[in-house]
Amino acid sequence: MGGILFLCGFLICGVVIADQLFLKKTALTRLWLGLCAGLMLMMWLPALFAFPLDFTRTANLLGLATAALAAGILSWRGRRRLRNRAPFCGDLSPRLLLALLVPFVLLSAYLQYTHILRNVDGALHVGQSTYGDLCLHLGIATSLRNAPFPPEYSILPDTLLGYPFLGDSMVTSMLLFGGDLALSFTITGTLMMALVYAGFILFSWELTHRKGAVALAFALMFVNGGLGFLYVFDGAFKDPTMLYNVFTGFYNAPTNMPDLNLRWVNVICDMMIPQRTLLCGWMTLLPALYMLVDAIRENSVRRFALLGVWAGLMPMVHTHSFFALGLLSAGVMLHRLVSCPRPERRACLVRFLCYGATALMLALPQLLTWTFPQTVGGGSLALRFNWVNNQGDGRLIDGYFWFWIKNVGPVYLIMVPAALSAKKGSMQRSLSLGALVIYTVAELIQFQPNPYDNNKLFYVAYMLMLPIAALYLVQLWNKLRDVRGRALLACLFIGASILSGALSLAREAVSDYQLFSAAEVQAADFIEENLPADAVVLTGNQHNNAVAALTGRNIVCGTGSYLYYHGLDYGAQLEAEKRMLTNPGDNLELFEQYGVDYVYISNHERFGFEADEAWFAGHLRCIYDAGGIRIYAFDGENMTSP
Repeated sequence: MGGILFLCGFLICGVVIADQLFLKKTALTRLWLGLCAGLMLMMWLPALFAFPLDFTRTANLLGLATAALAAGILSWRGRRRLRNRAPFCGDLSPRLLLALLVPFVLLSAYLQYTHILRNVDGALHVGQSTYGDLCLHLGIATSLRNAPFPPEYSILPDTLLGYPFLGDSMVTSMLLFGGDLALSFTITGTLMMALVYAGFILFSWELTHRKGAVALAFALMFVNGGLGFLYVFDGAFKDPTMLYNVFTGFYNAPTNMPDLNLRWVNVICDMMIPQRTLLCGWMTLLPALYMLVDAIRENSVRRFALLGVWAGLMPMVHTHSFFALGLLSAGVMLHRLVSCPRPERRACLVRFLCYGATALMLALPQLLTWTFPQTVGGGSLALRFNWVNNQGDGRLIDGYFWFWIKNVGPVYLIMVPAALSAKKGSMQRSLSLGALVIYTVAELIQFQPNPYDNNKLFYVAYMLMLPIAALYLVQLWNKLRDVRGRALLACLFIGASILSGALSLAREAVSDYQLFSAAEVQAADFIEENLPADAVVLTGNQHNNAVAALTGRNIVCGTGSYLYYHGLDYGAQLEAEKRMLTNPGDNLELFEQYGVDYVYISNHERFGFEADEAWFAGHLRCIYDAGGIRIYAFDGENMTSP
């Protein structure tokens, strides 16, 4: 309960601050921006105080006190200002808002509940999409408790945590005040998904002011897919079990079939639910997009400066979203400079430079401390044309345009005509050029070891173009008023666009996998209650490592599934881990070198590493033995050969 109250404290502060900063906006917009601001404050303020104080309850309370002070000062200074007295939603239809928000928020809450440590007879279950990624976020959240800053990887000690960790640190804050691990992830995850939905609706309305365009853009964004359903149905005619496997197999849904080069995954199933950092990024990106449009229309240096502050806080929330915003802003600035009258260009440039300078001033310390050393130092940057359609040797798997059409769906064919149909000098044209800049950069440069991760840039370009494309389609629908069969054409277009996504969502809703057994959960509880928080545990490097994920204790080396794709060199630690488990008696110096305090032996270590359990049992003190799991204490006298 304390963790939830702590979260609510930041949310209230954020709402009060946004209420003062965006007086002319509707109450709905102020509420949305305020909740986003509250989460941003919760991520950043405790982290700032953690540098001198570690990530403790004291640091978190000081962060909350700072947020409350800022909210109080702004509220006192603006007590006589008049707010927008328009209806709560302004000219946005409340029915449209509720019709889109309610079902998707309920679905998201259900998926968050079923996909994040659902207790089943003592074991912890997850869904298909979170089976791989969740343990990374669990480990970060549990290891940050009382940790010194800047933090290190608990799965690779003495290595700076360069991965954007602030989205997980808000869970840590809740844990420090008594919050439950699964519930804290579920509540914040559901809230952020709701804010992404609301933000996309408001952004789309700002660009189109058409109900049909907003509804269509929303469907294309969140029930996105491609033409994978055609492959499924074609295969089902030959083998009826193929359709059944969509709902039972592991990653057989039609939006994610790598063997068929279908990689444009559904954003709810495979991005927002499992990739919490991306979800945090989109939660902060959409307010930035909204503020960018608002600042341009207001021609306000103050608005641009405020946007710069917001953007400057984004790198350690989600670096890809920050980078995409920068690319977009460059494209938008270029278009505004070219399209505005010559006498106004200097003022336009000054406003954008104010925005960029403010953002870089705040972002550079983050980039230089965390992002650049890990990305550039890890050797991830490379030229690569056409994303995952490139086999790595320059040859394409599918034809260029066919690859994008079958992955994105028919809306891909609409985007260029939609951009060209927008009025010259319009906001739609500016955003279209910004989207093109993102798309081009992502098509040519690989930024991380896994080329697939460039989709975090592509999806932002897609997000930007959907309201513009949807508006174009609505206008086309009106022009075809006298054409027979337009309803059939519309149904075919929408069906082809969302059927793969709908099947993927249905599959995700029924997926259920055990992540940790009841025995592993009991052992983790023992570690939490009895082992020091700074203990180093020798264990295996499986991704679902209960020690790292559930207790946050340091282990010698974690899974390469995380470390390799973060651009980290972990070869020495992995080799040491293997040698200590398989031949401990001859490698006692490694136990001292890596500061091993305890040894955790389960079936992962027995069969995955062929651990010499007889040596551990004969030389170390067993402090836990239950459910096939043993924990041995590595006392000082054990540091020499017998």
